[in-house]
Amino acid sequence: MTRICTICVRGGSKGVKNKNIRFLAGKPLLAHTLEQAKNCHLFQRIAVSSDSDAILEIAAEWGAQELVVRPPELALDTSPKLPAIRHCVETVEKRTGSSFDIIVDLDATSPLRWTEDIRGAVDLLETQGLSNVITAAPARRSPYFNLVELGDDGVVRLSKPPEKNVVRRQDSPPCFDMNASIYVWTHAALFNTPTVFNSDTGLFVMPENRSLDIDTELDFEIVEMLMKKRKAL
Repeated sequence: MTRICTICVRGGSKGVKNKNIRFLAGKPLLAHTLEQAKNCHLFQRIAVSSDSDAILEIAAEWGAQELVVRPPELALDTSPKLPAIRHCVETVEKRTGSSFDIIVDLDATSPLRWTEDIRGAVDLLETQGLSNVITAAPARRSPYFNLVELGDDGVVRLSKPPEKNVVRRQDSPPCFDMNASIYVWTHAALFNTPTVFNSDTGLFVMPENRSLDIDTELDFEIVEMLMKKRKAL
């Protein structure tokens, strides 16, 4: 199996300014994910895609083997991520003359993952013959029990009414929060399906303390606190 790791990071950030290159626990945020990708020893190439020269410079400094300049139309606030990942893979394949069997995308804003999480998600796809794998954490709230919607008639209802009455959250069907930390695809699945949900999409479950995603200043502070606590153990 040949594998490529993509890390797609834009220069613009609304919630936390310049968060991808902002220092977290002594190094740029992006560097944590690059180190995890290298320490997995899974990938023939590690590629960083960005519209920012500053990000690409830091990516090179911290060990990215391929630097991919993302086109402006793929780096807008409204741009979906899948086309950026495909562009990154296509660019590296043309550059190297190689084709990769497995594509793994790591989100730079989720630095609490372990290398074992990456290896586990890849192993799940390869051993089960799946087309893709997503990662998630057990959900704190359930659409069967305490997630509600307000209808056009002003009436509050459960988001997903269960077949049987559920009086405890623990008795409701298991639900998970996608953490966007790790995505794994076969080459065919990445390029031939429009979404991340296929008929055989697998789920790799991660604990909540490794699933935090940095979107706000508070998230940044919490992740830094957890990293410091992890180093102290």
